[in-house]
Amino acid sequence: MRLLKSPGLWKALGVAGFLGVAATGVVVVRAERRRRSYTPDEIRSRLHQRVAEGADEGSGGGRG
Repeated sequence: MRLLKSPGLWKALGVAGFLGVAATGVVVVRAERRRRSYTPDEIRSRLHQRVAEGADEGSGGGRG
C-alpha cells in the first residue's frame, strides 16, 4: 500500500497520461491533414472505385 502513496508514482503516471494524450493529438492532426489534401476529383474517383468494388463483391452471392 505504500507504493500507492508515493508522489513520484503519481507524477510519473500523470506525465505518461499527458504524453499519451499529446501523441493521440498528433496522430489525429496528421490524419486530418492527409484527408484534407485530396482534391474533390480524387475523392469522387475513390468513391466510384469503392462502389465498383462493392458491386463486384455483391454479385458473387448473398449472405446466409
